[in-house]
Amino acid sequence: MTTTTAERYRAYRGHPLFSMGFRPFFLLAALWAAFAVPIWIGANAGWLPAQHFTRDWHAHEMLFGYLSGVIAGFLLTAVPNWTGRLPVTGSPLVALVLLWCAGRAAMLVPSFAAAPFIDSAFIFVFALVVGREIVAGRNAKNLPVLILLTVLGSANVLSHLHAFEPELALLGERIGVAVVAMLVSLIGGRIVPSFTRNWMAKQKLKPEPAPAGWFDALVLATSAVALGLWAAAPHVFATGLALALAGALHFVRLARWRGWRTVAEPLVLILHLGYAWLALGLTLMGLAIVSSGAVPAASGLHALTAGAFGVMTLAVMTRASLGHVGQPLTATRRIAAIYVLVNLGALVRVISPMAPEIYTLLLAISALLWSGAFTWFVIVYAPLLLRARVEAGLRGAKA
Repeated sequence: MTTTTAERYRAYRGHPLFSMGFRPFFLLAALWAAFAVPIWIGANAGWLPAQHFTRDWHAHEMLFGYLSGVIAGFLLTAVPNWTGRLPVTGSPLVALVLLWCAGRAAMLVPSFAAAPFIDSAFIFVFALVVGREIVAGRNAKNLPVLILLTVLGSANVLSHLHAFEPELALLGERIGVAVVAMLVSLIGGRIVPSFTRNWMAKQKLKPEPAPAGWFDALVLATSAVALGLWAAAPHVFATGLALALAGALHFVRLARWRGWRTVAEPLVLILHLGYAWLALGLTLMGLAIVSSGAVPAASGLHALTAGAFGVMTLAVMTRASLGHVGQPLTATRRIAAIYVLVNLGALVRVISPMAPEIYTLLLAISALLWSGAFTWFVIVYAPLLLRARVEAGLRGAKA
């Protein structure tokens, strides 16, 4: 007798936290994002050992710590729907979560020789889990996701070489940023127009987002080339032109989805804002290279990381969590506050290099806002993620 994904979820009898991949990973990744940024700010202020909690540590834990957790939560929930295979629940999910947590704990310990090995294991093990499901489900369409995960794991290994080969470590960081940007481009290009179309259909709004076609393929191809050039040669003029072109194409792609018509529902609008940060980040990164310092390089990079990655991950986390725990797909004021905080945090971080006289103050404000968004996510969503799904009938009876 064949068991469906939904039946597997309903049959699960363990703690609700480990009934679906998004539950532990979204919760713990948000906690880590809320925790890791203040650690770095504290080290800059002299309150913590600055020789360990360096800029390199900060970059690593944002890219390969918090983001790897969010990616794991999303894919563990999405892949069963893509492949028709059974989800990872219970003990196997606990093992994956513990491996991710071990990496975060190891990276907190100064001069811990085993930290690179413990930390690097998670992404590769997770890629094996995803790869098994994609191959067994004969889901060739999502092989690019598996390839990107493998590259991300390799980039993580390179990022641990700062003490021995600093240039290779920086290359690893750039590859990591490029991979996550491509995941946002690839998966965001599916879910943003899809969720927008669904919402517009319910509101009977026309015209709906433009369907995917050759233009979307062009945007993805251009982005892959531009980000590959940036990873390999980040200061070359041609790289800047390619990044600026990719950013412009993303703006056009975003406009084709007609996101301005979703202002009435922040849960949908935030997806468009997250994607807009991607377009802006690539554009600013390109201008920083071709404009001889008119745009600070850090501004473009943080428009991509704090902006696109931060906003898009929270957009996905807030929406997916509501849907899968049986809550209405609409943003309350408490949820909308998350979006305000993360966007303001990203905006201040982008502006801060342009105001060197108050850079330190702006950096602290940005950290407070950005990490505050993830702290507020934990406060609002932990009660939902830690309890069993509320079925529609029960929700109606309670109401």
